[in-house]
Amino acid sequence: MNYQDIITGMLGTWAAGINAASICFRLALALLFAAVIGWERASKRHSAGLRTFIAITLSSTTAMLIDTILMENGREILPVLSAVSLIGAVVTAGYSTVYSSRNQIKGLTTAAALWCCSLIGIALGGGYYFPAVLAFIALLVCISRLPALEKYLKDRSNHFEVHLELQSQTNLKEFVSMVRELGMRVDDLEANPAYQRSGLSVYTVALTIQSEELKRFKTHTEIIEALRSLDYISHIEEI
Repeated sequence: MNYQDIITGMLGTWAAGINAASICFRLALALLFAAVIGWERASKRHSAGLRTFIAITLSSTTAMLIDTILMENGREILPVLSAVSLIGAVVTAGYSTVYSSRNQIKGLTTAAALWCCSLIGIALGGGYYFPAVLAFIALLVCISRLPALEKYLKDRSNHFEVHLELQSQTNLKEFVSMVRELGMRVDDLEANPAYQRSGLSVYTVALTIQSEELKRFKTHTEIIEALRSLDYISHIEEI
């Protein structure tokens, strides 16, 4: 059964074929979708912004257009250019993923969004407007609306990690004793080498809430605020 694109049916036969109008339309859609996603990422100061998203999406759309033109002109080839553009998008996305000085992996969402935009570009280049529009809407909702839900779910989890800066290494024992008294378990504790010459003792600490009272009435934010009041803690935050 052949796929019939809903949007192509609404626009007319010109949108299904390869012609000047359809090429301009597909590239314009790719530019618009990439600009919206890129603006959302740039507004939150993420590693890849407006120009990166536009460049990745336009390259994928153009590659798929050329592949389609070659195949329609009787060239018996595989869609090599679109495959190469997709690999390039994955490589670019990989470079946007970095480790911060707080042992955090940064840029994973942006990297995934770049990869998704590349696939949207390929769909547009091939004339599959409806899947491309659906993927664009789903991606936009995912990166702009779900962070609040994700934060809520994380705040209600019994497991979390903190970035901890102590005034002295000798304070570590006091900190561990305190969190145990509060009803938490230290699952992992790792010294952060990025701060070796700073004069601070810096750690990444994985904690599990064991106390039923804490599970029912306290969020991560409230627990961290309570720990922040300790004199020997220079800084503490969830990661």
